[in-house]
Amino acid sequence: MPHWSCADIADAVEKALRSRAQQDDLEQTVYGFDALDELGLHPLLHDALRQAGWGVYPEQRYPGDDGKPKKSHGKRCDIALTPGHDLVIRDISVKGTLFDTADAIDPEDAYYLEVKTVAQHERTGPFPRYSAELLSPVANDVKKLWTDSRIRYGGLLIVLFTEDPRIAEHDLRIWHTRCIEKGYPVAPPSLRGIEINNRIGNAWCQVAVFGVRGL
Repeated sequence: MPHWSCADIADAVEKALRSRAQQDDLEQTVYGFDALDELGLHPLLHDALRQAGWGVYPEQRYPGDDGKPKKSHGKRCDIALTPGHDLVIRDISVKGTLFDTADAIDPEDAYYLEVKTVAQHERTGPFPRYSAELLSPVANDVKKLWTDSRIRYGGLLIVLFTEDPRIAEHDLRIWHTRCIEKGYPVAPPSLRGIEINNRIGNAWCQVAVFGVRGL
């Protein structure tokens, strides 16, 4: 049985984003990594998790949808992790056959990580849907993880860009309280913070990993 830790995931992401912030400063970039959209930030996160020693599989199908006839059908998770670089996620349809592989783990032993990035400020100014974007779609990701009964280990990574740490801590606390009020079993987060050069209004990057299943 693999050991998964929200704190380890938060450490890996913080290390990579701190390094990227320093690189942006050295290169005197016009815009820092806080100006990237969510998909633009994903490669940074993938590299961070690989550097920590995990196998990283973006857009992995939820295990509860494995029974769908076409592999293109079903819900997708932003990132699925395996305990090692060389470990893949087993295709259950070939388990125990000649097409199975020893370097595979069952889908239930992977870690399913949904990712959400929200910035208080964008290149064009304050993001008008900041609060709505944080409260609604993010909670929906928690619901997806919780309602798939085949997921043993899963969590939500929020990368939040704000004017200062006080705002980030306040807003994440409100978000977590709302989730609990809705009945979502979201664990208290592993938090890491990074001071960033204020280029577009954001001077703080808050990394928060919330356990949803198995932690």
